Amino acid sequence: MSGQERAITGNRQTNWAFADAFVAEDDALRWAREQAREAGLRPVSPGTGAALRMLAAAAGAKAVAEIGTGTGVSGIHLLLGMRGDGVLTTVDPEPDRQQFAKQAFRAAGFASNRARFIPGRALDVLPRLADSGYDLVFCDGDRTECLEYLAESLRLLRPGGLVCFEGVFADGRTTGVGPQPAEVVRLRELARAVRESQELVPALLPVGDGLLCAVKR
Repeated sequence: MSGQERAITGNRQTNWAFADAFVAEDDALRWAREQAREAGLRPVSPGTGAALRMLAAAAGAKAVAEIGTGTGVSGIHLLLGMRGDGVLTTVDPEPDRQQFAKQAFRAAGFASNRARFIPGRALDVLPRLADSGYDLVFCDGDRTECLEYLAESLRLLRPGGLVCFEGVFADGRTTGVGPQPAEVVRLRELARAVRESQELVPALLPVGDGLLCAVKR
């Protein structure tokens, strides 16, 4: 690698680090992140959280569905962007994690009626949610189920609503060569399906581990 190439790479890394830290996180978010680390979870990056917050605000989101509560990091960002009377419906198979998220939401100043926590597997819960009843669906669950999440999201979203998928880079494996695990194969299929869908206006944002977003026509 030449000196010029090293300089370009270094500048890009510096720019990405600056962008990721551009929107500051408060004590409630830092606490939620610490709980995630202790639980062995990987929460969304600050840059991804800021993007979700901005997208929720741009959509004027009142009803948001989240697949993968974790310890509440992404949920706080979504709630910060949503309308003041909005409700986040968040699904996770681990009720213990949702207890951490409840504490984090409370510490962030959100009333208890701003979030609806549903324990359970996403593909068991999502069919019970209302058709065209949501402004944004955020998917951060089992990557092997991402195509099923897409199908459910298209049903759940109103026209003009947004679907977002976290982690589509899979630490660089999605664009890598050679045999890949099933979850990476599924992520590639998801990216292709979103890009080729006539129902969606897509963009792949290079924040965190890749945030694939699309607006339903």
